[in-house]
Amino acid sequence: MELVHLLRGLTVELDLFGAEFAARHGLHPTDLRALVHLLDAARAGSVVTPGRLGEALRLNSAGTTGLVDRLVRLGLIRRERDPEDRRKVRLVVEERATELGQAFFGGLIADLVTAMGGFGEAELAVAQRFLTAMTDVVATARAR
Repeated sequence: MELVHLLRGLTVELDLFGAEFAARHGLHPTDLRALVHLLDAARAGSVVTPGRLGEALRLNSAGTTGLVDRLVRLGLIRRERDPEDRRKVRLVVEERATELGQAFFGGLIADLVTAMGGFGEAELAVAQRFLTAMTDVVATARAR
């Protein structure tokens, strides 16, 4: 159970850190989750439409439209026609969002990487496998 409590503590700390970023930039916590989802998708080479974003965040159509409108208005994302299917709209993160994120989270990321330096490759591989399994468990429970 100690590991469960440690995971909970880590998620609380990360959530509070993200909430501070959101508050400083006039964002709702869901706005931050949307940006993280879009950044992760871009890193994976995936296209995100408003519908897919809404599904990922469990928002209805009106909520998704409001969220996307807010992020566009703040200059953090843009709507773009899909070049392969002009009927589709995809969401793209603006450089401004990346710069804001880097300015705020960059120090934390550097500190995390430094802390990881105290572990061997095998230990980090186990940690990666563990965190992936825990994330899958939570995602499965959330989907029920």
